[in-house]
Amino acid sequence: MTQNGDLSNERKRWSEATYAKAKERGGERTDTDFRTSSAEVQPLYTPEDIADIDYNRDIGYPGEYPYTRGVQASMYRGRLWSIRQYAGYGTAAETNKRFRFLLKEGQPGLSVAFDLPTQLGYDSDDPLSMGEVGKVGVAIDTLADMETMFDGIPLDQVSTSMTINAPASVLVAMYAVVGQKQGVPLDRIAGTAQNDVLKEYVARGTYIYPPKPSLRLAADLMSYCARELPRFNAISISGYHMREAGCTAAQEMAFTFANAIAYIEGAIERGVSVDDVGPRISWIFNTQNNFLEEVAKYRALRRMWAKIMRERFKAEDARSWMLRTHVQTGGATLTAQQPENNIVRAALQALATALGGVQSLALSCYDEALALPTEEAQRIAVRTQQVIGYESGVANTADPLGGSYYIEWLTNELERKAWEYLGRVEDVGGAIAAIESGYVQREIQEASYAYQQAIDEGKKVIVGVNKFANENEEPQMIFRVNPEAERAQIERLAHVRKERDQALVDAALSRLEEVSREGDAGRAGNLMHPIMEAVKAYASVGEICGVMRRVFGDYQPPTAV
Repeated sequence: MTQNGDLSNERKRWSEATYAKAKERGGERTDTDFRTSSAEVQPLYTPEDIADIDYNRDIGYPGEYPYTRGVQASMYRGRLWSIRQYAGYGTAAETNKRFRFLLKEGQPGLSVAFDLPTQLGYDSDDPLSMGEVGKVGVAIDTLADMETMFDGIPLDQVSTSMTINAPASVLVAMYAVVGQKQGVPLDRIAGTAQNDVLKEYVARGTYIYPPKPSLRLAADLMSYCARELPRFNAISISGYHMREAGCTAAQEMAFTFANAIAYIEGAIERGVSVDDVGPRISWIFNTQNNFLEEVAKYRALRRMWAKIMRERFKAEDARSWMLRTHVQTGGATLTAQQPENNIVRAALQALATALGGVQSLALSCYDEALALPTEEAQRIAVRTQQVIGYESGVANTADPLGGSYYIEWLTNELERKAWEYLGRVEDVGGAIAAIESGYVQREIQEASYAYQQAIDEGKKVIVGVNKFANENEEPQMIFRVNPEAERAQIERLAHVRKERDQALVDAALSRLEEVSREGDAGRAGNLMHPIMEAVKAYASVGEICGVMRRVFGDYQPPTAV
């Protein structure tokens, strides 16, 4: 076996002779910045770059700590990742039809997109909702809408993921009550709510209340699900949207974990143990175009989270150490120009995700840079996953790229940089303090600017945009929401208000306000209980969130300096 000293000398010889001559003859490409989002990439990696790795300590075996190679021992030999395309638009009835289509196409789980008014806690008839009802997702105002959306879809047979944050408690309550009305016990209802409001302050902006009461609401939902909905993941902590906003892979890892630490600490304050909530935490991350960086990222994420849970929080249940994640391919990487290229981008991102060993995957559809996806685009996205899963062979063995000198070095490098960022957040005072001070926002903005600058300078090639572009290209496919959807939704809401028992609604909202005004999060009552009662009385999303707005106030972001 070659000794380290010999290897170092040989590498130096190769670099100064063989590689240097190749550069003299042909040079290196000038249209490429040889970097991932987080690391400088060398021309070659050898055992010298991973000499400090201890296999058992740092890599190990699938299904065992530190889970670098996967959280299940059999990985995809046991079963493939869950195919879960994102859907939701217009009215609940229209979304119900799309859900039935996706289930027919072989998708085993559902993933709900909500419209902007619902995400912000407004009813469809609110003046602030005008023109936005049903546009980027489905409009849900009351329990009646949730009942329609899942009409004919038994909630004991499907798992549903809901991309909802500030009003997550309200939408989960609606989903649970629909299950009960179908005769499904609470302990058999499975699904996931994103419920990650902290990232809204730095990436998406669909917040309602200030960070501290928002954290209370998130922790209340985590506590409630741990006790009442044991198969429901009460939080899906998201790095996805921060990556969409422009952060690097290492920042995505670190800022997501900083938020996760805050949520766990909040749940512990609510009287639940780390092992009560740890096994039901799920995640959503973003796979973009740097193929090998994304493979390494998922390996590093699993190892890092296992250390946080076992060493920082002293979790004893091995399930608490496992990072189980959903992934959405990068929406920000889609281009309106030459949209067919997005099929290739999504396929590469999906393949990287599978090689990274995740549990659930959705592809951003090729026409999403233009509008909500068509049925054709969603079918292609589902078929892409099926081809990778059944035809590519990558699902036949666990962590097939493990052991690559470059992959192992990059896994270590991403983890190292993520720990550095996490340390800076903790130096500021933790996730909420870092958000309130603007630290996280500034880091994301600077990374986004650097990325755009590389595109503008031609160092980062975007095929069909800054290279290989077509002149006078016109977008071809646009899915449009039924223009009558907003009027129909407002009429439906008015009908529900007319038919419900207003005295029950008023009593439930009064109780919600009372609990909202109670003391700090450690001693106050759990808000989920009065929210459940308000939902059962057919109180609307806007009415329920409006009560808490009066108590907690609306969040006003810090003025940019």
